[in-house]
Amino acid sequence: MKPESLAGVAAVPKGWRLWWQGARPRTLTIAAAPVLVGCALAGAEGAALDWVVALATLACALAIQIGTNLHNDAADFERGNDRAERLGPLRVTAAGWATPAQVKRAARIVFAVAFALGIGLVARGGWPILLLGLASLAAGWAYSGGPRPISHTPLGEVFVLVFFGLAAVAGSHFLQSGALSPAALAAGAAIGAMGAAVLMVNNIRDLVEDTRAGRRTLANVLGRRGARAAYGAMMLSPFAIAGGLAAGTPGRPATLLVLALLPAAVSLARDMRQLEGAALNLVLAQTARLQFLFGLLLAAGLSL
Repeated sequence: MKPESLAGVAAVPKGWRLWWQGARPRTLTIAAAPVLVGCALAGAEGAALDWVVALATLACALAIQIGTNLHNDAADFERGNDRAERLGPLRVTAAGWATPAQVKRAARIVFAVAFALGIGLVARGGWPILLLGLASLAAGWAYSGGPRPISHTPLGEVFVLVFFGLAAVAGSHFLQSGALSPAALAAGAAIGAMGAAVLMVNNIRDLVEDTRAGRRTLANVLGRRGARAAYGAMMLSPFAIAGGLAAGTPGRPATLLVLALLPAAVSLARDMRQLEGAALNLVLAQTARLQFLFGLLLAAGLSL
């Protein structure tokens, strides 16, 4: 099946709707949650929150993820990974809605926006934010670019844990407080683990296609059974971390609000052991939603 014929599977989006589809809006909460948590933790530790900086941080994080998603859309198509039998949501380039060159140009524009926002954040946070910002932009490109993309290796989940967890929470916290907090790293590990679980669902769903295309993701290395166990660990370990934060942050037992989501996390881990193929698209969406709710409740608990 030619890419052009895929466009008939769904209504062809036009204008901003096309690029909104390419941005993968359902995944953007993965970038938003760590900023909320980092800022809330800084406030809990006594920092006076600067809401302009907070909004700029959020916009920068979203721009980096959107740029990464767009570049991945075009690069995967060019490598022949997005085929007609793909089980996941339709991609912009594979559907024939835009050419690879157009999608890559859009990715560069969004990365440039992130860079421009980052200049202002560097003025606030200094050289640590400069290094973090440059590393984040480079990683966003390297996720799908270069001779050995991160997305084709077992390091994809590590990428999410580091840049959409540890770095995003600690960086957001640092911009507000001017200090590196062990609690920020712990909270980043919790948020990042759930973000990595979203990618793990994606890679388990695409296990057969990825193996055929020569991609060696963590799911390929662990096998289906091991990958499902890893997903369960990624979903449940954040609750233990939240318990540690409640114990280690004086006067903040409200961080245990996140325990309200534990039954849902257990249910998703159970679903992962039973569902296959396209049925995992719903689990992926629910995992992303749960990660965002976890971030909201953790931020709220820290702020109370």
